[in-house]
Amino acid sequence: MGSLDGRVALITGAGRGIGRAEALFFAAAGARVVVNDRGVERDGSGIDASLAQAVVDEITAAGGHAIANGYDVTDWQGARRMIDAAVQEFGDLHVLVNNAGIDNHAALETITEDQFDSVIAVNLKGTFAVSRWAAHYWRAEVDQHGPGVDRVIINTASESGLTQPLPLQSNYAASKAGVGAMTIVHALELARLGVRVNCVVPSMIRTRTSLDFVPGFSEAPPQGQFDPLDPIRIAPVAAYLATAGCPMTGQFLTVRGSTVTLLRNWSSDGHVQRDDRAWTVAELAPELEALPRPDVMADLMHFFEAAVGPAELQVLADYANTYFQQSPSE
Repeated sequence: MGSLDGRVALITGAGRGIGRAEALFFAAAGARVVVNDRGVERDGSGIDASLAQAVVDEITAAGGHAIANGYDVTDWQGARRMIDAAVQEFGDLHVLVNNAGIDNHAALETITEDQFDSVIAVNLKGTFAVSRWAAHYWRAEVDQHGPGVDRVIINTASESGLTQPLPLQSNYAASKAGVGAMTIVHALELARLGVRVNCVVPSMIRTRTSLDFVPGFSEAPPQGQFDPLDPIRIAPVAAYLATAGCPMTGQFLTVRGSTVTLLRNWSSDGHVQRDDRAWTVAELAPELEALPRPDVMADLMHFFEAAVGPAELQVLADYANTYFQQSPSE
C-alpha cells in the first residue's frame, strides 16, 4: 500500500524541476496524476508540450497512472478544464499542487510592465485560478454528497517572498508573498468544505530559477551520494501534506536539503504605545528609532553566506550588478 493509494492529484508545472519530482514521487506512492505543463522557458516564453508527456511516459513505464495536460494556468477557462480533465480521466480530484512558476530578473528602474505582469500572472493568478476551479468542483461535491472526503491544496512559495526577498525580484517576490497570503485565506475559507490548504517553501533547490545565479548549483555530487539540492527533496514533504490522514492546514513548510522547518507568517516585534493622546512626529521619532529592527542588507548577506559560503558572495554581487548597470527603460 502506497501512502497516496486512491488519491487523484493535479500538479501544475510538473514537466521539470520540483513539479516533475513531485509527479514521479506521487505516482510511485500510488496516486493517479495529471501532469500539467506548457513547457515554457524560465521567463515564460515558448511552448514544449513534450515535457509533460515525457513525465507521463516515465510514470506509466514504472507501472503508474498519469495523463499529460497542457492548459495554461493563467487562462481562466484553461484552469477550469484542468480540473475537468482530472475528473473525467480518474473520476475525482483530491489533491491540487500549485507548482507552476516563472521568473524574470530585473532591477526596479529597468523592469518592464510585461516582465512584471507575466510573472504575477503565472505565479499568483495561476495559483488562484486553478485553486478557484478546484474549490468550485469540491463545493459541488459537498453540496451533492456531503463532507467526509479529504481534499487538499498544496501551494508553492519561496523564501524570496516570505523570509528573504531578494534583489532583482520585484515580480517574483511579490508573487510568492501573495501566494503565502492566499494560502491562509483559502485555508480559512475552505475548512468548511473539508479542504486543507498548505504551502511548501523550497530553499536552495537546484531549479531553473536558481541555476543561473547561485554559484555551485550546476554541480551535482557523484551518483549515489546524497544531493541536498535535488528537487526530489521537496516531494516527500508535499506527499505528506497530500495524504488523507494529514491534519495540517494553513501551514508553511520550508525545505532545505532534509531540513523541514515550520514557518509563521509576519509577526510583531516591539511596539510603542500611548493611550491618552495622539503622537506627534517629533515625539514618535525617538520612540520608534529606539526599537530593535532588522538590517535588511545584513540579513541578505547572512542568508547567502550560509547557503553558498563567503567565497561566493562576490559572484552573486557581480550577477546583480549586471542588472543594476543596465539603462533604465521607459
